[in-house]
Amino acid sequence: MSRMRVSQAGEVVRSATEAECEAIGAFLADRIYAFNVNATGYDDGLLLAGVVRGEDGAIIAGYNGHTWGGCCELAHVWVHEQHRGAGLGALLLRSAESEAMARGCVQVVLATHDFQAPGFYDRMGYERQFAIEGSPKGHVDIVYVKVLRSRIVIARAV
Repeated sequence: MSRMRVSQAGEVVRSATEAECEAIGAFLADRIYAFNVNATGYDDGLLLAGVVRGEDGAIIAGYNGHTWGGCCELAHVWVHEQHRGAGLGALLLRSAESEAMARGCVQVVLATHDFQAPGFYDRMGYERQFAIEGSPKGHVDIVYVKVLRSRIVIARAV
């Protein structure tokens, strides 16, 4: 059901339907990205994703996010329940981190809930930065950051 709000000046805000939300989200993301490029001078934003497929071609693990201005933000990291504990999560993160470094990123930022995988991200070298209580109600949303270090070894002259 669509609800409407009217300001004192007469502007109308209509709540979007579920079907409209994705398109509105893409529209707003484009406008905010343009604003951010203008404000920062960074125009290197790119989407980022990777998947692992099973023998039948179905996705059994994957990640997505974006890189921009030296930072990689992972929006989703997921491994199918039947394949958890087999190292796929670590493979996904190493893949995302490697691609982020290739794009010049110096850190990865992600969020997880207390009932998802905070211990996993701790073990993978991510550091807890913020905890948002009550997101969702009765739980915690945890923001992690990992500083990426170049794997290039510099030889010393003898």
